[in-house]
Amino acid sequence: MAVETLTFGCRLNTVEAEVMRGLAEPTARGRDRVVVNTCAVTTEAGRQARKAIRRLHRERPDAEIVVTGCGAQIETAAYAAMPEVARLVGNGDKLSPAAWRPDANGARDAVGDVFAARHAEPTRIAGVAGHTRAFVPVQNGCDHRCTFCVIPFGRGHSRSVAPDAAIAQVRRIVAHGGREVVLTGVDLTAYGRDFSGAGESLGTLVLAILAAVPELARLRLSSIDSIEADDALMRAIGDEPRLMPHLHLSLQAGDDLVLKRMKRRHGRADAIRFCDAVRRLRPDAVFGADLIAGFPTETEDQFARSLDLVAECGLTHLHVFPYSPRPGTPAARMPPVAPEVVRVRAARLRAAGEAALLRHLDGEVGRSHRVLAERGGVGRTEGFTPVRIAAEPGTILDVTIAGHDGRALLAA
Repeated sequence: MAVETLTFGCRLNTVEAEVMRGLAEPTARGRDRVVVNTCAVTTEAGRQARKAIRRLHRERPDAEIVVTGCGAQIETAAYAAMPEVARLVGNGDKLSPAAWRPDANGARDAVGDVFAARHAEPTRIAGVAGHTRAFVPVQNGCDHRCTFCVIPFGRGHSRSVAPDAAIAQVRRIVAHGGREVVLTGVDLTAYGRDFSGAGESLGTLVLAILAAVPELARLRLSSIDSIEADDALMRAIGDEPRLMPHLHLSLQAGDDLVLKRMKRRHGRADAIRFCDAVRRLRPDAVFGADLIAGFPTETEDQFARSLDLVAECGLTHLHVFPYSPRPGTPAARMPPVAPEVVRVRAARLRAAGEAALLRHLDGEVGRSHRVLAERGGVGRTEGFTPVRIAAEPGTILDVTIAGHDGRALLAA
């Protein structure tokens, strides 16, 4: 019987779920087994995961529900208290074959110390079912301590996949027909810093992959911290057309004092300077960003600087998060913004993002793009803008843009 996975949260979780499926199926022994890969980035993420677990148990009372992910690692007691959960597997163990052996089922609530993990496990799968783009995790964990974030306590220390192993995984994907690979991680631009004296960085990895796998059509990066972008990465952005000109930035706010209280490592001017530098190298660059609305102590003037950053950085694709306090974090002890104000500011940021997207879509009409067709009648331009297109998934087509519907481009 096939093992089902239910995944919450990031792209890294999506890939890890596919790896766990392969590890868990041989040991399921005919049981109806569901692996729930949880997220803990917000309080709501945990609430949704626990709600889904209860629903699963009602619908399939005989299923063995195994819970793993950042929620299981950080909020162990909450998940261990759920009678619907058959077993917990910690983040440090979930990609180990030993965790899924039948003799590993003895300790129901055993979740190990994720900070003991010192190596990032490479994935060895050809892709993720239902996804045209293939994600390759090359980094895990985080050594930073942003005041709003619990993820380092779910993922442990920053650690990188060896370059040779990352290249081998990209080759595996391409050999199975993959056209586009996305490098992903928890703190992607920290890649290579745990290698002793090797001089490795995200930029050197990107250049090495493109040189070693010339048949790879397109390479993308998931969310990056712009202040950590190294010279080799900037060189790849300027010189390598197969590195797609879309960067999603972990910005979080546009006011320097708020950024300081968040314990971010960049300032407002750094973000603007980075976007300007990238556009000089790649005039067709498109930026997305994560932004938090209503961080504790945020005044109206400080929030306005986040709104202004959308235009000043030229952001197109926004991920807006209403601030959600996480117990145990420094930000949770700061003076909060009223919940209604948080909701209104999040809505204003989303409206600014929708207006920016419309301006971007208007500017694309009449232009030509190479579009990778995905499932569901949609494709993506080099800049990650969606295009309504009817084509075989995985096909790359030259397309002229005739218009848009407010959400996606329309092919001529």
